[in-house]
Amino acid sequence: MTGMQPSHDEHLQAAMNAHHIPRRLQQRILELSVFHTYAAPGIIIGAFMVDYALELLGTDPGQKLYGVCETPKCLPDALQVIARCTIGNNRLRIVPIGKFAITVNASSEKETAEAVRVFVDLTKIKQYPVLDLWYSNSPDYDKHTMGDRLRDEIFSAGRNILSFEKVRVEVRPKKKWKSVTCPGCGETVPDYLVVDGRCGACGSMKYYQSIS
Repeated sequence: MTGMQPSHDEHLQAAMNAHHIPRRLQQRILELSVFHTYAAPGIIIGAFMVDYALELLGTDPGQKLYGVCETPKCLPDALQVIARCTIGNNRLRIVPIGKFAITVNASSEKETAEAVRVFVDLTKIKQYPVLDLWYSNSPDYDKHTMGDRLRDEIFSAGRNILSFEKVRVEVRPKKKWKSVTCPGCGETVPDYLVVDGRCGACGSMKYYQSIS
């Protein structure tokens, strides 16, 4: 249609092509953008992080992987879409430390597993001024005027803002449990989630008020 504006995906695709992002990674970023509902800077960085972690482990998304994410913002989606570590399959754990970092390991029959931790390196990010402003949550960053440059700097940087370390993580076996009825609300929950004889919703984890 004449005069039609390019879609967001087309802008994203054009930016990735301009920075010679590998086709394999381009597809993952596009899938991640759909899952997240838009191509947030955090998920693009996250795509590079997960891709790097898989390479360091010598594994691929088809294998059974486990991930830990040190922030609930954006980054968990990269692990869910690319590495297939999800909350629902019990292979993703979010530890809200507040760092933009992930740890990934393959399945292990032992009590511990060798893993790789990938993180945004603050010393390396300084060479990308707009990215540095955004990452540090500086008031000088303006998303309305700097958004395109931020995206370009992320694609230009790629893995260059990342560092990694080899670590060891505890393997958590599946817990055997039985269903118990909470005396407060009458609903059933796994026994290992009962605290002081009551479910979380009848205690400190209650997040709603009944209106009926």
